[in-house]
Amino acid sequence: MSEELPAVEEVPHFNAPVIQDNPSGWGPCEMPDKFKDMPYQPFSKGDRLGKISDWTGAAFQDKKYASKYASQFGGGSSQYAYYHDEDESTFHLVDTTRIQKPPYQRGRFRQNQRNMRGRGGQRGIQNQLQMLGKGLKLRDSRNQRQPRKWPQRTGLRNNKNQLPIKSRDASVTVQSNWTTIEEMDFPRLAKLSLPNVKEGEDITCCGSLEYYDKAYDRVNVKSEKPLQRIDRIFHTVTTTDDPIIRKLSKTDGTVFATDAILATLMCCTRSNYSWDIVIEKIGDKLFLDKRDNTEFDLLTVNETSVEPPQDDGNSLNSPRNLALEATFINHNFSQQVLKTGEPRFKFDEPNPFISEEEADEVASVAYRYRKWDLDNGVVLISRCEHDAVMQGPNGELQFITIKALNEWDSKLSGGVEWRQKLDTQRGAVLANELRNNACKLAKWTVQALLAGSDQIKFGYVARAHVRDSSKHIILGTQQFKPNEFATQITLNMDNAWGILRCIVDICMKQKDGKYLIMKDPNKPMIRLYDIPDNTFESENEDADDEDGTGVAAAFGTTLTV
Repeated sequence: MSEELPAVEEVPHFNAPVIQDNPSGWGPCEMPDKFKDMPYQPFSKGDRLGKISDWTGAAFQDKKYASKYASQFGGGSSQYAYYHDEDESTFHLVDTTRIQKPPYQRGRFRQNQRNMRGRGGQRGIQNQLQMLGKGLKLRDSRNQRQPRKWPQRTGLRNNKNQLPIKSRDASVTVQSNWTTIEEMDFPRLAKLSLPNVKEGEDITCCGSLEYYDKAYDRVNVKSEKPLQRIDRIFHTVTTTDDPIIRKLSKTDGTVFATDAILATLMCCTRSNYSWDIVIEKIGDKLFLDKRDNTEFDLLTVNETSVEPPQDDGNSLNSPRNLALEATFINHNFSQQVLKTGEPRFKFDEPNPFISEEEADEVASVAYRYRKWDLDNGVVLISRCEHDAVMQGPNGELQFITIKALNEWDSKLSGGVEWRQKLDTQRGAVLANELRNNACKLAKWTVQALLAGSDQIKFGYVARAHVRDSSKHIILGTQQFKPNEFATQITLNMDNAWGILRCIVDICMKQKDGKYLIMKDPNKPMIRLYDIPDNTFESENEDADDEDGTGVAAAFGTTLTV
């Protein structure tokens, strides 16, 4: 009986690694194959390595931070630097600058020498003068082409530090169910003209006016006066809420608006900020209204400046806070320059917006309801305003419009400081205001022309301290005849009437309903939208912080709408 032998297990083989003998030291003698093409950077745990994205690395200019992330072995990270190995030998930089020839190689000098040698001394002198004139022109053109060593600064910010102009917000959000009917760009509107529009005809006059105090004509920088807070009520009633316009619409007129709405449309080509006007077409009649709870009645500041205000809403110099400040100044100045103790000039009809409890608190204002015939059956009726009356040079009674220009920070608004230049260079101050507030001044002039004011008074009011918008001082006044001032600011009333007539004609072609005209916030154009009839009727009418009554909360004056 044979016995089975157990199976012999296979013994695993051990491959001994290749050991390199280094008789002079320790470690391998040759570079291993897998590390042959890999660069080596000496490294120490003491090296101060940077982060993946260190945005502050270039901000340290001190010498002690120069080697903030350097290795103690030196060399930096040059071993891992990227090198572009493509052949760029075919690339050449083309230099198009002209090589300036030395004077002895310029032909004009040799030509001058020939003229000097030739006969006829007088002709030679004339040729020299001609060549000299050409040389001066050439030098002037070269100076114009060369960049200035010291660029001219406008305001506080130069070109390097100039902030990009932010995109402005629209005055109202365009809804998806609104239909765009027409887009009217400013270049086309600026070419319109409606000449030979006759002076407005008075229908009725209401209200009472106080007399202007001529002592304020003598105010200057050396005899400045503080601006006082005068708490009076200013009514800014829109068109369809005016009881007299409602009454007149039953018997006369086809287009109805206030002077502020008309001035906004007539001067739209000068505006940069967004605004909107609601138009209701009922039969053959148009009613132009402002929306409730908007900033339509606030005055813009530096709207047409090269660098308009762009601070945020909490800043003292934000566009909205500057508008509130300008409106506050305008209201108080227009009442402070009047003789409050003397009897008022009264029209036959009383102020239609005064209630019994407001009788002694209403500002000096009179309303003229006037009519214009714009041909082709278009009859415009508008409510216009006067601010005061005064005695003319021959004892006649003159109706005046009073407005205030305000200085907020001369370094940010053109660099013309009123306290230094108002008495000696008033023209420069006014020119700067015309440049920065072209739209506002044009609208004031249009309102004075529509109302038939004999004079328009401007007050120059500045902050007592640049960083305090609550205290102001009156530095001077100036008056113009509206027609002459319109010529001075290149305000063409034929074009203004043409713009209004164009808008009226477009709206008259539409079906009955509600429409909205809005200035595009960032483009020089206005758009006409067809909107649902119930638009804006569900808004909260008690939002006093957004409409004109916000001025009362901020500065102590009162607006009623």
